[in-house]
Amino acid sequence: MSIRPIDVARTDGGPLWVEAVATPAGVEVWWDEPRPHEGGRRCVVRRLPDGSRVDALPAGWNARNRVIEYGGRSWRPLPGGGLVFTNWADQRLYRLDGASQGDDGPVALTPEGPARYADLYLPPGRDEVWAVREIGTERDLVAVPLSGGPVRVIVRAQHFLMCPRLSPGGGHVSWIGWDHPNMPWDGTELCVAPLGADGVAGPHTVVAGGPAESVVQAEWRDEDALYAVTDPTGWWNIHLVSREGGPYRNLTPRAEEFGDAPWKPGASWFAVTDAGLVVVHGTADRWSLSVLDPETGGLRDVGGEATYWGPTVSAAGGMAVAVMATPYTPRQVVLVDLARGAREVMSAPKPLPARELLPDPEAVTIEGVHAHLYPPAGAPAGPAPYVIFVHGGPTGNRPMVLDLEIAYFTSRGLGVAEVNYGGSTGYGRAYRERLRHQWGVVDVEDCAKVARGLVTMGRADAARIAIRGGSAGGWTTVAALVHSDVFAGGVAHYAITDPESWAAETHDFESRYLDGLIGPLPETRDRYTERSPLLRAAHASGPCLMLHGLEDAIVDVGQAERFVAELDRHGRRWALLTYPGEQHGWRREETIVSVLEAELAFYGLLFGFETPEVPPLKLEGRP
Repeated sequence: MSIRPIDVARTDGGPLWVEAVATPAGVEVWWDEPRPHEGGRRCVVRRLPDGSRVDALPAGWNARNRVIEYGGRSWRPLPGGGLVFTNWADQRLYRLDGASQGDDGPVALTPEGPARYADLYLPPGRDEVWAVREIGTERDLVAVPLSGGPVRVIVRAQHFLMCPRLSPGGGHVSWIGWDHPNMPWDGTELCVAPLGADGVAGPHTVVAGGPAESVVQAEWRDEDALYAVTDPTGWWNIHLVSREGGPYRNLTPRAEEFGDAPWKPGASWFAVTDAGLVVVHGTADRWSLSVLDPETGGLRDVGGEATYWGPTVSAAGGMAVAVMATPYTPRQVVLVDLARGAREVMSAPKPLPARELLPDPEAVTIEGVHAHLYPPAGAPAGPAPYVIFVHGGPTGNRPMVLDLEIAYFTSRGLGVAEVNYGGSTGYGRAYRERLRHQWGVVDVEDCAKVARGLVTMGRADAARIAIRGGSAGGWTTVAALVHSDVFAGGVAHYAITDPESWAAETHDFESRYLDGLIGPLPETRDRYTERSPLLRAAHASGPCLMLHGLEDAIVDVGQAERFVAELDRHGRRWALLTYPGEQHGWRREETIVSVLEAELAFYGLLFGFETPEVPPLKLEGRP
């Protein structure tokens, strides 16, 4: 017995955003969830106090946006059961009243045009929604009347902005901003400005952050101070920051993270309640959910056995809602009673395979490199074939949770090792900055260290180790193939294969990312040339399967096409599969199935086992 591709597709992904709303009848819980079987749309779901669940977003509507191409917070519930959201098809903001989820449908609040909106926020006492608006490469914070009307610019400041918040008394606005060449995990500024009677911010003061300090979330405590997740100590801790600026106090002086890389504007790792702050904290090996006493710094666990809590937390009515997972349960929305610690799953259960088909993961450190090992099903008589999984980003991590994509392979006798290589988040700034100017070197070496360590431990067969990853993980995959001899082959999903051309053709958000990962151009062009997998294709240690979406605006499909052309020219083996309608990542059920089947067929060819249950895969080039 093994896990089928359709099983993976139907449990793929999880909620991105949650919200708790106090009502006279009790606490309502709202969240969004992926619907691969509905063309990959994201549907907003509402769970009423009586326990019933309803789709708050009608069929055909998709609560997603493309701000900085990765998207950000895309919806907020309105009083009375309504909803304000961004729609994928046209990127406009819409209002859907609770009573008009039938014939009337959503009503557009913003005009047609090039504008995109994200990081939605409802300022208390104002009949408007605030958002980050993006037009081309320009961004500002705007207010959109919920009853309709012209869009008002509140803040025009840094090149990138997120986390707009109104102070409790309504007199000030705060936000987080940064400029090129920084990424938001390098250095950001927490800004505060007076809010005029016209609803426009005055001159601002930077109260926290800087070129080498990253503020990733801030919420007002009262009119005079804010709680902020920032990392002057080298760890994203929660600090108390004065509205006027000046020294600030670390409330959680621990070698733990209370935040992470904000790839999607709108992420939240804590929520303010009367009982204290509900916080997500830990490392990439285990995240916890606790209540923080801001006066004493004490943490009271309310998360139980979960090994992962997502970057979305909301609280109301003595309850908190968040997204949790374990190695045996998928990401699911959970309501937590903050007084009693009781937890109740809100989201609908997903069909799961038998427990014996799920691997028992183990967190390990091999030569200073963090990794999670997922052993193959059964008890192999000797060393097993292994696949090294490389996460994207590269500023990100892989948590230790149930992932049916991994279980799909382990149920067929393949071991999996997720590598949180140097540069990964979840282990402090020093570990994160091991990758500075070393992308294509440290990540490749760390993956090779884990692979060789598995061989030394007697777990992996040295001749049967592959590597795979997506986006930046795809880059590490192809870089490892051409810069090391450890891997028998690789699978690269929507991969970067040539850094200099990618820097010139990618979107604005990441257009200066490589300044920190490799070095600024043109001064360090030699590094780009030396590390480019495209220019080293002749040295590939094995065949490569490339998989790419044809609507990818982050990594153009030309990156894959040029790489396989070079493999072919040098007599190396390859396959390239492309998918219409897919962007940077797989969202459609049929695509997820096809990708998994192709990847399994590839490993069958690579490691010498039969895969009769999936369509055959043909490798091009000379054997």
